[in-house]
Amino acid sequence: MTEIRVPTLGESVTEATVATWFKKPGELVSIDEMICELETDKVTVEVPAPISGVLSEIIADEGETVSVDALLAVLTAKSDSKPVSEKPKETNGEPDNKIEADQKHKNVEVQVAPSARKTMVEAGISQNEITGSGRQGRIMKEDVKSAILDREQNQSLEKVSQASIPVNATSTNQNSIGREERIKMSRLRQTIAKRLKDSQNTAAMLTTYNEVDMTAVIDLRQEYKELFEKKHGVRLGFMSFFTKACCQGLKEIPEVNAEIDGDEIVYKNYVNMGIATGTPTGLVVPVIRNVDGMSFSEIEKQIAEKGLRARDGSLSMADMQDGTFTISNGGVYGSLMSSPILNPPQSGILGMHKIQDRPVAINGEIVIRPMMYLALSYDHRIVDGKGAVTFLVRVKEALEDPRRLLMDL
Repeated sequence: MTEIRVPTLGESVTEATVATWFKKPGELVSIDEMICELETDKVTVEVPAPISGVLSEIIADEGETVSVDALLAVLTAKSDSKPVSEKPKETNGEPDNKIEADQKHKNVEVQVAPSARKTMVEAGISQNEITGSGRQGRIMKEDVKSAILDREQNQSLEKVSQASIPVNATSTNQNSIGREERIKMSRLRQTIAKRLKDSQNTAAMLTTYNEVDMTAVIDLRQEYKELFEKKHGVRLGFMSFFTKACCQGLKEIPEVNAEIDGDEIVYKNYVNMGIATGTPTGLVVPVIRNVDGMSFSEIEKQIAEKGLRARDGSLSMADMQDGTFTISNGGVYGSLMSSPILNPPQSGILGMHKIQDRPVAINGEIVIRPMMYLALSYDHRIVDGKGAVTFLVRVKEALEDPRRLLMDL
């Protein structure tokens, strides 16, 4: 028999929540096959099978909190296990112990897998509408999908006869349906809430704004994007320009790349850039290390790779540690202007926004240009207003004349 235990989860991470079991007791598993998924404060961790065999017993059920090295399940090697199909033959009468087991099952409160609960919330479906197929009637994600399909079919049938239903009766039925549902916050959502609130309570946060004419960057990207992708195997996006511009600004205004540690200010002579990334489960900030020494293609490859892993939930804790500055792009969601919240203990975060054609005055004439609002939130305990404004102006200048990035001006 082989024990499956909680693996090391990362620096300073001591516990996780069992999110999903991919196998049930009695099922065959292959070596390195993923049998369980754990959810920590920031990432999900898949637990593989160390050997091929049969999943004999699950110790930690879905939803349970487990610590590092805690026992999750027990595997039995194929040679030591009996075939799943071998079951004692029953007589004509049903054994009393089965009746008792069924009675106990009825008294057990039905539990919902975290992945299933998320799907329920998104679809607006009640637990009472679902029949669970997991152990002890546990509701799995597949059960929710089946219930959604059944409900859609029923709604189609109801539309046919809706004209014959009295208006008062319809209103009564709608009022009787629950309009609220409480679900427990995921560990990731709890961590996000705590860190954002701590940031507001700790830092003397202030935001300064500017706007940038994106004409030069758009033209340069349009001219070289095909050649760039052909040579480097990655698309040329806007984020590499902003990353380069920020690195240049951080060299001139080092306090924006610093942090407070007790009664000391720690200045970082390197740039580990955090790229805020939205995922189905919440916001994560993967870090690109030593980005100040990278080329445009290296930055784009890192952004693409970290972004994909963020959306897949396969980032490690090390991928999100030691950032010194963060860029958040609300423009991908259509945001015109916002005030980003600091990612502690960092002292600066740049907010990008939607590119919008707007009239601007250039050389005494009104012209239409693709403009973007920029927002720099900073910790006023470290960064003075002059430094914050200067940093944002340097970013603006570099983007409006990208040749500065090549000349290090």
